[in-house]
This record gives sequence, C-alpha cells and structure tokens, in this order.
Amino acid sequence: MNEIKLSSKKKMRNVLFISFLIVICLIVRIGYIQLIQGKELTKLAYDQQTLDRKINPKRGTIYDATGKNILAVSSTVETVTVNPSNISAENKEKVTKALSEIFELDYETTLKKVKRRSSIETIAKKVEKEKTDELRKWMGENNITTGINIDEDTKRYYPYNNLASQIIGFCGSDNQGLDGIEAKYEEELKGVQGAIQKHTDAKGGEIGEEGENYIPAVDGNNLVLTIDLTIQSIVEKYLEEACIDNVCTDGGSIIVMNPQNGDILAMANYPSYNLNKPYEPYTDELKLTWDSLEQSEKTKYLQAGWRNKAIADTYEPGSVFKLITASASLEEGITDTDKEGEFCCTGGIEVAGVRIKCWRHYRPHGSESLRLGLMNSCNPVFIGLGQKIGVTKYYEYLEKFKLLQKTGIDLPGEAGSIFLAREKAGPVELATISFGQRFEITPIQLATAVSSIANGGVSIKPRTVKQIIDSKTKEIIDIPVQKVDNVISKATSEKVLSMMESVVSEGTGKNAKVAGYRIGGKTGTSEDGVNTNKYVTSFCGVAPIDNPQAVVLVTLYNPTGEGGHQGGVWVILTTHSETIEKLVMI
Repeated sequence: MNEIKLSSKKKMRNVLFISFLIVICLIVRIGYIQLIQGKELTKLAYDQQTLDRKINPKRGTIYDATGKNILAVSSTVETVTVNPSNISAENKEKVTKALSEIFELDYETTLKKVKRRSSIETIAKKVEKEKTDELRKWMGENNITTGINIDEDTKRYYPYNNLASQIIGFCGSDNQGLDGIEAKYEEELKGVQGAIQKHTDAKGGEIGEEGENYIPAVDGNNLVLTIDLTIQSIVEKYLEEACIDNVCTDGGSIIVMNPQNGDILAMANYPSYNLNKPYEPYTDELKLTWDSLEQSEKTKYLQAGWRNKAIADTYEPGSVFKLITASASLEEGITDTDKEGEFCCTGGIEVAGVRIKCWRHYRPHGSESLRLGLMNSCNPVFIGLGQKIGVTKYYEYLEKFKLLQKTGIDLPGEAGSIFLAREKAGPVELATISFGQRFEITPIQLATAVSSIANGGVSIKPRTVKQIIDSKTKEIIDIPVQKVDNVISKATSEKVLSMMESVVSEGTGKNAKVAGYRIGGKTGTSEDGVNTNKYVTSFCGVAPIDNPQAVVLVTLYNPTGEGGHQGGVWVILTTHSETIEKLVMI
C-alpha cells in the first residue's frame, strides 16, 4: 500500500516537473518571440495585413541660369498594377487580354502576373493618360471594380533633347539619377515617396475604403543652373561644325566659364546624345551598325557618348600652358613683358644633353621679349624661364593653380591630372612641362587655372548649380561662390592679359580678332599620347580683356581635315556680359 502511494507521488512529482519545464520553455519562447523577433514579426504581420502601393514624387525641375528655361522636368504619367487575389478566377483571362492589348504586352507574361499568389504586381510603368483612360473605360464596361489599380506616377522629360546632355545627365526607370547633375544632386531632386495603404483580409482582399491610409509624396527640390541656354545652344552649334569641318575623329569639347564667380556658362561635348533616348545610338554611323553589334559593344559606345570629355578626359594642353609659365615667371620677378632682346630663339635649346626644338626651328624667331615669345609661342623662351624658376618653385605654382588636384566641380566623373612626381622631375621633364607637354590635365583644370589669371589672380571653384529652390516652402537657397586663395598678384594678372591680347591682335591667335572687342587668347597643339600620330588642338580665349567675363577653352581631338592640327588654324571665341554678345568661328 505504501509502495503504491510512493509510486503515485513520484508520478505526480514527475508530471509537475515536466509541466514546470514546459512552462519555462514556453516563457522562454514567448520572451524570444516578443523581445528578439518582435520587430521582424510585426513587420511581417503589417505586410500581410496591408496593401501598400507606392506614389512616386515629382522629381525637381532643372532650370537654366535665367530661371525661366526648363532643361529637365517631370511630367505626370500613370502606373498600372494588379492585386491578383482580388481578381476572380473567371475574370483573370479576360483582364489579362485587356491589359495585354491596351498596353501592347506579351499575353503569357501578363497572365502569369495576374495568376500569381501575391498582393501586388506591376503591369505597366509610366503610361500616358490616354492609355489608362482606355483601361478605365474597359473596366466600367465590364464592371471590374477591384483588383486593378491606376496610380499617378512621373516621367522625366528633357525639352531640348541633346542640349547639355553630358552635363544634365538622365534618369533610370525608377526616376533615380544615373549621370550628370541628375546623379550629383540626387538627394535634392528625388523627393520623398508617398503611399496608399489599405488593410486586407487573410486572403489579401481589400477591406473597404475605411481602411485606406493616404501618405502624400513630397516633390523634389528645383535647381537653377549656371548654364545659360543661349550660350549653350550657340556653343554646341559651332562645336559640331568645327568637329565636322576639321574631321575630328575623337570629338571635341568647349568650356565657357565666368572667371569672376566660377559659373560654367556653357559646357559642350561632341558628339552629344538625346537625353530622352539615352540608350539609343547617337551618331549616323552607329545607327547603321547598331543592330549588328553585341550588347557589350553597345554598352561601350553608350558609355563613351555619356562621357563628359571636358571633365573626365585628360590631355596634354600644349602651348596654352605657357600662360602658367609666364605667370609664374612674372610673379617671381624673373622677367618682364617687354624687355627687348631678353631672349633669342636659335631654333632650339639644349637641356641636359637633349636638344629640344622650337616649333619653328626651320626659321628661328631670333631676338624676342616675353611678349613676343608668347605671341610667337616660342618653346625655347619658356624652357629658359622654367629653368630659372626651378622644379621646386614651379611645382609650388602648379599647386597654387590647383593643377595637381581635382577642381571639385559639382559633376560626377571628374578626373585628376597626371604629372611626374616632383622628386622625379629632372631638367628635361621641367623643360617639357614649361611649354605644356609630357603631362596631362583635364580641360576644366586648365579653364579654372586661366580663370585665376583672368580675374586678378584669385583661385575659384567652378560650379554648375547656383540655386536650390525648396519644393515645399519655395525658399531660394543660394550656393555660395567659393574663392580659395590668391595665386598671383593683380599686377601679374594684368601683364599676362595684356600679352594675351597681343597674341590675338598680332600673334598666333590673330584669327580670333573681332572688331569692336578686346579679346585675349592663346593657341595650343599637342600630341595625343606617344607615337599615336594623333593631335589635340586648342584655343583658350578671355574677353573682354579689360574686365574679363568669360574664359573660353575649345579643345578638338585629332582633327584630320585639310586645315591641319595647329591650334591657330581655327578659333571659337566669345565675349559675355549679361548674355552672349558675340561668338565667332574662323
């Protein structure tokens, strides 16, 4: 009897112990679910119980410098989605047929979406309203009231097609900026996405209108560029003509920069592409062969067309760089502008056992002052000046002119310069640098450096956006001009500008003369790489010379036409005050 009682007690004790363990395990499990998995499960429950349709905001508008001309804008379109669980089985094929016919879609692909066990499927994005009105009419005629959603969306549109294409950039299918200003200022332009949220039942069906929650989208901020539509249009027109007339196999670029504040008034590249059709061939030659190209080849050509040569491609600047050597020499008091007979060109100069020729070695320039040396673009004059300055001091001026670093322009893809390290630069290397060869910089670096000469000696940061307009408050936020520090004195600046005017009035740049305007400039020609038999020809102009408002750098890559590749053969020049006054191509 006692044994039976003991056995019962033991069983009861075991049951209680097991029950206690089960309770402990349940408590631990509940704690784990509540504390560790709580957030994740709450989110899953929310996702299961709500139908969330996104509302895309309008991307900010991009204006030119006047604030009146629209360069990029988001137009209203619509996106069509379906809730498969809210379309009855007998209607699925009928709905699929209507959707595929109205929006010209593949029937089988559309049917798979309509039959999926999911809360929402996208059928057509960025559809014009006339198409969605056709769908609305069909839904009314067939008494289809649930399962098909038509929501407002936006589509990026560029009114001027190719204008400033490599500067503005374009957007992807989800309205995200992929290149140019569209990418650089993505955070300002994109806005905040909204949503339409509805509570659903266990099967994903909608629970009436009372469960709907509307979260409005916040539109992106607007941008006002420094780019002037008029100047940009004229520059692109003449760049295209210059590249075609001179048979430039590798295209060309132009930068028009206000040296007083760093504003890029125009930046053109040839060839350009259509911003509304960025994935289509952009030249007549490509259009002929496009369908026969492999996808990898298409991608390569497209990326080349999107590339902004003015900031992403480096090149040897050639004789335009003599302006830097002249500025450093004058600032250091090594020379002056008009010392007659200070230099003598004998057709070349020997440096460390290497004879470096003047471009006119067959008919030496003879006795020259610095002004004449710049007018004649005489290499020995500037090699001699480089020797007097010395490597250490010369590199200090390269740093002052910001030629050893990127300019920091507000565009993606800027490249840096390629110079030999200071400690490795010997006499021959210094000699070639002094007249602009055997190193590489970008056009924007050179235009920025010449702007420092033109504005009285102040280093200034280039920019393409000058204002941001808040989409909610309409407040205008000015982007400050960034002046860094003094590079040369005002006196040196005036002397170099005076010599640049002589280059245009009497020297190698005389084709740039425009009656009634005081214009300065410097021509340049250089090899595009070593032993490539390709050349880069360029001209940098400043106007008006007594109060510079524009620095213009024109660069043509490998001109192979009858005119040759010398920088003085042709010139594009501009003078600018409030708007463009004159643009000449000779």
